[in-house]
Amino acid sequence: MKPVRAWSLIITLYGDAIVPRGGSLWLGSLSEIMALFGIDAGHVRTAMSRLTADGWLARERIGRNSYYRLSKRGERDFVTATRRIYFANDRTFDGRLRVALLGPGVDDRSAVRPTLERAGFVPLSATAYVAIGEVPAAVTRMRGVFVLSADAREAGEAGRAIAATAWKLAPLAAAYRSFIDRFSPLEAALDRTALADADALIARTLLIHQFRRSVLRDPHLPTTLLPADWPGKPARALTSHIYRRVVPAAERFLDRFARNKNGPLPPPDPGFAARFGPVPAP
Repeated sequence: MKPVRAWSLIITLYGDAIVPRGGSLWLGSLSEIMALFGIDAGHVRTAMSRLTADGWLARERIGRNSYYRLSKRGERDFVTATRRIYFANDRTFDGRLRVALLGPGVDDRSAVRPTLERAGFVPLSATAYVAIGEVPAAVTRMRGVFVLSADAREAGEAGRAIAATAWKLAPLAAAYRSFIDRFSPLEAALDRTALADADALIARTLLIHQFRRSVLRDPHLPTTLLPADWPGKPARALTSHIYRRVVPAAERFLDRFARNKNGPLPPPDPGFAARFGPVPAP
C-alpha cells in the first residue's frame, strides 16, 4: 500500500468531515487532527500551502489565525466525488454494448479520439472503442467510424471480457479486494468494542481515504457486464457498515476540537445523514 501523503489526507478530511459542517476549519484545529495520524504541524503547513497554490483551498486570515475552506473549484469537484463515494451509482443502461470501429478511412486516429472519449467510449484496441450509452450524432457522423450495437445479455462471457479489457477491471478488482482484506478486521473489532472518539475519527478518515482511491476510478458498469465475483459491491457494503459505526464518535471529537472563525463547527448538514443510502436527486 502506498504511504499516505499529508495533502491527500487533508483533502479526504475536508470532503468527508469538514464540508458537511460549514466547510471552514482553523489551521490550529487541522494541525491537532493531523497529529493523530503522526503528521506534524510543519508538514501540515507545507501541505496547506501546496493545496492553496494549486487552487484546491482558499485561505482567510483573521489576525494571526488562518482558516481554510475548499475553493470554488474544489467545491465543484467534490459534488461529483461525494455522490460517487457515498451513494451507490446504478447507471442507466439499455442493455446494449456499443463498439466503434475505426476503418481505413480514418487517416488520423488521434483526431477522432477526443470525440469518442467525450461520448463515453473507451479504447479496446487501437482501432476499436467501447461504450454503454447512447451514441451521439457527433460520433455517427464521423467518416470512417462504424458503430455496432450488441445485446449485452446475448454477448454473455464475450461481453464481460470486452468490458473487463476496455475498462481495465482487473487492477480495480485487485484494489477492492486489498481494501476488503485491510478493513475487514476493523469491522470484526467494532462488533466487539467501540472506538475512542479520536480513534474513530482516524478510522473514519482512513476508511474513506482508501475507499475513494478505488471508487473514483470505478466506471460503475451495469451488473450484466461485470464478473460474477465483482468485489465492488462487498467493498461498498463493508465501507457503509464501518462508517455508520464510527461516525457518532468521530463527530463527538469534531464537536470538541474542531473550530472555525466563529467557534465550534456547526452540526452536519441534513444531507450528511443520507450517506451510504440511496442516491439523492440531483
